[in-house]
Amino acid sequence: MTERSDGDAEFLLRNAIEALPQGELERKLALERPLRVKLGIDPTAPDVHLGHTVVLQKLREFQDLGHTVVLIVGDYTARVGDPSGRSAKRPQLAAEEIERNAETYRSQAVRILDRERTELRRNGEWLAMSMEDLFSLARTATVAQLLEREDFAKRYAGGDPISILELLYPLLQGYDSVAVRADVELGGTDQKFNLLLGREVQAAYGAPPQAILTMPILPGIDGVRRMSKTLDNYVGVAEPPEEMFGKLMRVPDAAMPAYYALLLGSGPDPGLEPVAQKRRLAHALTARFHGEDAASEAEARFDRLHVERRPPDEIDEAPLPADDPVHLPALIAEEFGVSRAQARRLLAQGGVRLDGTALSPDALDLPAARLDGAVLQVGKRRFKRLRTAAPAAAAAEPSDPPS
Repeated sequence: MTERSDGDAEFLLRNAIEALPQGELERKLALERPLRVKLGIDPTAPDVHLGHTVVLQKLREFQDLGHTVVLIVGDYTARVGDPSGRSAKRPQLAAEEIERNAETYRSQAVRILDRERTELRRNGEWLAMSMEDLFSLARTATVAQLLEREDFAKRYAGGDPISILELLYPLLQGYDSVAVRADVELGGTDQKFNLLLGREVQAAYGAPPQAILTMPILPGIDGVRRMSKTLDNYVGVAEPPEEMFGKLMRVPDAAMPAYYALLLGSGPDPGLEPVAQKRRLAHALTARFHGEDAASEAEARFDRLHVERRPPDEIDEAPLPADDPVHLPALIAEEFGVSRAQARRLLAQGGVRLDGTALSPDALDLPAARLDGAVLQVGKRRFKRLRTAAPAAAAAEPSDPPS
């Protein structure tokens, strides 16, 4: 561990929203031993996105000061669904989907964290508990206490259903802190209630209560709502470079200061026009996760598509179906992974182009000859060159046997 300095707390707190209780982080740092710093992430979606990295970067700062990060992938709490910021119950995920997402989270988080100072745990290790242990945990809080949560309070006042399982969620998260002996826990501002309750759960089990640190929430690329896979306003850290660069170029100008501060640790250059600020941000973040060469290629591709209005140099080919005319919604659904209803909506919105020309909403069936060799574009960045499938070679007729 690096020798503790009086500036450690100031460094760690510089872009946090709250550190509670007041002075507790400083007291933990004064122990002069590696602290166990906890973050729990429920694998409810398949990707770590840039919103997650705000907290992950803070964890990396703790690691750089010699502390140990305990990253908990909530394979059990994901079965409950965190009600934070929700006005209704979350849909329940299948166990297979949670398992796939958990593996993705583990592999993607270490793109930011120091693997050597990271304990990767799943809370199924300890939450697969006996009924007796669950009863003991349930005794650590009251219903009235849990209903103080803003989201629960609103739903209760509005007569909206709250399941017993949801009420258990903050207690399960608090028990995570007991199980891993957390000294510090981090989370977004929406996690404040859960983090504070974790202190009470620890105290009930005779463990020293953790310090908590809440971090700001990154807005999505719509610039309004929090970044979320569910809201489809996210940028995944493992997305292809061209997708990452293109999505970041869509961030509204008003959100630029937040993106710079939370993701780059600085402010945008006031001497640059907003589009240049955005380009610099997109390049820096794409380079962080994919390398400088990939970022430069993604920027060049973006310019080709959106500045020069030309298709990319390399376009995957897609076979035309045998039907003539070709039913375009079915073709789009097959080749671009959308539903036929979505394909019709894209056509209605002018979001489908053929050789650069937007197709009309009634262009549902087109002659195969018109499509053969043409470039079909769906949205801004997805292209396929259509080709008629080569006819199968005719079977050779058997020759007459020699006389």
